[in-house]
Formats: sequence, C-alpha cells, structure tokens
Amino acid sequence: MTVIVAWASVRECHPRGALCLWALPNGYEGADSSILVPECPYKAPARLVTSAGLRKRSSPNPRDVPETADSTDAEQPPMPQTRCVEAPSIIYTQSGDVSIAYAISGQGPTDIVFVHGYIGNLEVEWEDPGHVAFFTKLATDSRVIRFDRRGSGLSDRVRDVPTLETRMDDLRAVMDAAGSPRAVLVATFEATAMAMLFAATYPERVAGLVLFYPLAKGVWAPEYPFAPTEDDYREEFEQIRTGWGEPAQAERFIREAAPSIAGDPRFVAWTTRMFRQGASPGAALALRRMVINVDVRDILPSIHVATLIVHTSVRRDESEYIAERIPGARRLELSGRERVFWLADGFPEAITDFARAVWGEPEPETLLATVLFTDIVGSTAKAAELGDRSWRKLIERHHAVVRAQLDRYRGREFDTAGDGFFATFDGPIRAIQCAVAVRTAVRELGLEIRAGLHTGECELIGEKPGGIAVNLGARVAAKAQPGEVLVSQTVKDLVAGSGITFQDRGPAQLKGIPGTWRLYAVAAAA
Repeated sequence: MTVIVAWASVRECHPRGALCLWALPNGYEGADSSILVPECPYKAPARLVTSAGLRKRSSPNPRDVPETADSTDAEQPPMPQTRCVEAPSIIYTQSGDVSIAYAISGQGPTDIVFVHGYIGNLEVEWEDPGHVAFFTKLATDSRVIRFDRRGSGLSDRVRDVPTLETRMDDLRAVMDAAGSPRAVLVATFEATAMAMLFAATYPERVAGLVLFYPLAKGVWAPEYPFAPTEDDYREEFEQIRTGWGEPAQAERFIREAAPSIAGDPRFVAWTTRMFRQGASPGAALALRRMVINVDVRDILPSIHVATLIVHTSVRRDESEYIAERIPGARRLELSGRERVFWLADGFPEAITDFARAVWGEPEPETLLATVLFTDIVGSTAKAAELGDRSWRKLIERHHAVVRAQLDRYRGREFDTAGDGFFATFDGPIRAIQCAVAVRTAVRELGLEIRAGLHTGECELIGEKPGGIAVNLGARVAAKAQPGEVLVSQTVKDLVAGSGITFQDRGPAQLKGIPGTWRLYAVAAAA
C-alpha cells in the first residue's frame, strides 16, 4: 500500500484499494475540499479528480464550473511535487514469551516511539486517512516506532492482566529490537501511566515525554475526582460483554471523542472494524481491568525528563493536575473538542517541535528505582553458636544464594555490609519476587531474613544510588518482623493487578524520616 503526500491542502482517496493523500495548490479546484471515491473510510463519496481534470477556479464555487473537453495543457498547472510513503512492514519481537508487533516509518536523527492507549491494530490504522496523515507528518524528519500492546492488535493475546512493569518490558523490547537507544516517548490516555513510569525508571532512554490526556490513577477517589467510578467501570464492562465491536459502540465512542465527525457512517464503519480487530471482548475487558489498578501519583515528582502534556479544550482538569506534579512539565491546550489524537488540530506539529527542542538534552542525574534491604535475623547469636570458621562458610553460602536470586530477577547489588544486602531493581514486582525467593532459599540454610522495599527517586552518587528513597528502604526493612517482606505504600500501589497480596501493617514512624508511612507485609507473591 502506497501513500502519496504533497505539501498543500489534503484530499483522500482509495483508488484500487491503495490509500492516497493528494494535495492540490491553493486556488485550484478541490484545494479546500475532500473529493473521495466510495472506498474511503469516512467523508461523503464523490468523484476522483485526476491531473487531467485539474483547473483554476473561476467561480466562488468550484463545483459550479463544468469540465471542458478543450482545456489545453497550458491552462493546467503542473501537479504539485509529491513523495511516496510505503505502509510500514509489520515486524515481531519477543518480550519474554510474548510476541509484540511493531512497525517503523520515516527516517531521521530523532526517534519517536508512539504508545497507544486502549487498543490498536497497526494494519487497520493504515486504512484510515486520518491516521496515515498524522503519522506521515511525524515521520517527516524522524523515525516513528509504533507497536500493538500485548493483548491487542497484531500482538499476542494473553490470559493475565498485564501489569505496568510487564508493559515497560514490552516497550524496552521494542526499542531494543528497533535499534533505538533513546527516543521521544509519546503516549495517549491510559498508556501514559506506563510511559511516565518508564521515563522515571529509564531516564537514559527517554529524550522527552509527550502525554496526550494523561491519567495517573484509574479509579475515582476524593483526592482524584477525574477518574471513572467503580460503577462507571461496571457499566462499561457490561457494554463490552454484550456489545463489543458493534456499530452502536463505535457511535458512542465517536460522539464523545470525535464530535466533529459524529454520525459519519464511514468513520463508524472503520471504528467498528478497529474495535473488532484490536481486541476480542475478553481481551478488551482485561485491558480495561488493568486501568482500574493504575496509581502512579507517587512517582510523578520523580520524572525529570522534559515533558509536554497536551489536551484539547475539554476535560483539562486531569492534565492540569499531572502537569503541576511533574517538575518542569509544560502544558499545551489545543483548539477544538476532539479527544482522538489523530484529529487533534496541531498535535503532530506540537510533537515534532518538542522533539527537535529536547533532542540531545543531557540525561537526568536521578532515576526511579525499587530498593531492597535484607538482614539475617539473629545473626550474632548464630555466629556465636557456630564459631567464626563455620559462620564464615555459612555467610558465603548465604551470599551465593542471594546473588543467584538477584541475577534471576535482574537486581543490582550495591552493598553487603554486615550480613545483609542492599540492591536495586527497575521494577517493584521483580523486587518483591526476589525478596520472597531469597527468604525461601535461605531457610534451607537454617537462616531467616527480614526484608524491606521502597520505590522512590534515587540520586546517583557516582555509580551508587543514594538519597531519601534509599534511607527509607532501610528503615522499612528495620520495621520488618523475622521472615517478613515489608513494603511501602508506593510499592503496593505500583504492583496493583500483579496478583501479589498484602497484609496491612498500619501506619509507622520511620527513624529520621518525617511523616507517617503506611506499611504492608507481602502475604503471597504471584
């Protein structure tokens, strides 16, 4: 499939199944109107004008001017210069045991990675002129990398609800496969939560962050009144179960998100097809359930990459809330009421301008990490019982066991002062799983540990993380009972939906750290 794009006003058509964007010079017939053949997904059908039928306007209404058979070549302007953009090939990469579909379009010094909210399908998108025009603009002087999230589109379906951590792994796998060490990350709607967490955790890989209608929490709360209520979700889930992929669902979506084309039968047909090809009803329910569990409010101050938050003139409150909590974030309000990204006037230009401005900026000197501290319970008494030589051999075996689990769960060891470990992880789920695995493994050595975890912003002091997050993790570990893996509220919020369960240990005062901190003991790890 070939897309032809020129630099004047755009008209769309589908000759013989190919999606084309034609541009005619201003002042010529059709320059300000859409003239389409019936195969176009939306807008009214009309005849296709070829270069032979192109002529200057001589009337306020170009449709009033009849075509003449004796038009000479001298009277006809040359067709404007065009460039052809092939529909990008679909490529697969592995993220764990799941295949993720991605596509690359354009060339240039800047990489832009685009992450859809909800559902998508890389091939069905390319059937829509609006999507093609949007991504063609982005690819003018950048490489644009798009992918279908696990559970949707051309990527593998999965049974479990994907966690934020799993979805970060998918994004990193796509960037690695595409040869993109660093990119401007663009995300829409619920995908923004993962993008914000990714930018805080891997700042070295994110040159800039663009968020279209971001969300930081999935469910309504008194302190976060922007999100849907649980009753809203129940109603939506019932609609998915009973009417997924039907035209009525597409019509509801269009009325709310794209009012300028509400009622257009061709766009309704394309949207209906997108829903069906993007996900099955069961997959759609799993993706929406994932949103309920999202809560990344605590990590917003830890985002230190350049950030642009974009919305249109409706529902701006949530975007304002998030922009106020990300250091240095800019907020841009676009004109119009469209809440679908490809119809938001000026959005592709805002992305490209932002990408040019931030590309090459230095990496932040802080990152988000989950810190783990472990300590052997009763180590002094055990050492006295065994004697120095036997105790030293036992400690060597303990260290080997801990390091094996750190390797398994991608932890990074920083200190082994005394008989405990200090390590960091790029995701709290892996950190919890590692702590539980260490607890189980050292029991075979006749040892018991306590462990504490916290996720927060770490300063890089040379190669070693430091700062309040590290101190807080150590204080959480000190509060743990023998055999207990204790975590902060932030960790609990970030692993929601993972299957890990907790027991509430209530509020606690942590030595040297102001405020009250609610702590939770891991009851069962997924």
